[in-house]
Amino acid sequence: MAEQELQIEVRNLWKVFGNKPERALDPSLASRSRSAIQEDLGLVVALRDVSFQVNRGEIFVVMGLSGSGKSTLVRCLIRLIEPTSGAVRYDGADIFGFTPKQLIQFRRQKVAMVFQHYGLLPHRRVLDNVAYGLEIRGLEKETRYKAAAAAIERVGLKGWEDYFPNEMSGGMQQRVGLARALAVDPEVLLMDEPFSGLDPLIRREMQDDLISLESELHKTIVFITHDFNEALKIGDRIAIMRDGEIVQQGSPEEIVTRPADDYVAQFVKDVSKAKIIHAEAIMQEPQAVVQEGQAPEAALQAMRNADTDRVFLLGQSGILQGILTAERVTALVHQHVTGLEQVQTEPVMTVGPTDSLEKIVPMAARTEHPIAVIDDQGRLVGEVHRGALLAGMVEGGAGAASTGSDEENGPWERK
Repeated sequence: MAEQELQIEVRNLWKVFGNKPERALDPSLASRSRSAIQEDLGLVVALRDVSFQVNRGEIFVVMGLSGSGKSTLVRCLIRLIEPTSGAVRYDGADIFGFTPKQLIQFRRQKVAMVFQHYGLLPHRRVLDNVAYGLEIRGLEKETRYKAAAAAIERVGLKGWEDYFPNEMSGGMQQRVGLARALAVDPEVLLMDEPFSGLDPLIRREMQDDLISLESELHKTIVFITHDFNEALKIGDRIAIMRDGEIVQQGSPEEIVTRPADDYVAQFVKDVSKAKIIHAEAIMQEPQAVVQEGQAPEAALQAMRNADTDRVFLLGQSGILQGILTAERVTALVHQHVTGLEQVQTEPVMTVGPTDSLEKIVPMAARTEHPIAVIDDQGRLVGEVHRGALLAGMVEGGAGAASTGSDEENGPWERK
């Protein structure tokens, strides 16, 4: 797996509203609640010592209920709201040290923001709305229209270029807002509850479209939402906020299976673990493996060593070919076969490392063999047993990969 590259770093970020806001940062108030500070000092602590990192090309979701500070946070990320203290770095550069000119350049070139209420210009056609950011940059009409038309097509609105916003549905207007952000080709997209005003069906469509676009464009996205299910669906990682603080951050799987406190536990209590836990969390290293160039006797020995009655057969570069049973390999020995090239194998069900238990469970019910976990090139990287599936459902993935055992496999038996 390629090493992840840090793009955004937020360190010890505070935003306090009121007279002499720095008073709220006094260490003596560290144990005081936000409401107590507001009552004693008349200060509103919107963000309290917030720190997190966002890797290049990932969707980082900030989730919180009303008043948690999430919208203040996203505005601090581009200095639409000036913070009280802390640092926000993009590729190592702290934007709080930018001059006004540098800040304008940063907002035009590096980031784009998608708002909940679209922010479209009602007197402009869709094409001109989408091209607006490029117009501000000073690009010629032909160039900006070409880029805008490509962005419009990308979000599924080809043919709507000459319509006005009031002639479109809410979902279509939000697509225009997304197209406008994509047209300037930013490195980072900041999305402040962009789908919260949409009907549930349209909202799901927009979520799916965003996931599809991200798989194609690989933008770095900070996505704000109050909907925990939305956070789980689109987020590579999630930060949960409460009273201006981050109470937990991690992958959807980590948050669902290991909530940090009772507050987070309330969000995750009704979430199906089968949708969140992935194969890579419960898979184990393949126990019995043989290469095509080896003799059948080597396959028998691999099965003895693993105390099982089946072995995965691999081709060149570790590409999975299928499964050989002890009965089949014993027959090959009796036939004096010297190598395993082009021998007939039993089919094996395969999944990817990020496939969910929801997909794997029905597959396990249809086969007596382990489920093979393969990478994008078809190379075997792990195996999943029924015992591990059950443990993953009950335990939430923690330690589940250690299941899948001799009892599940059955003893190896020479036939």
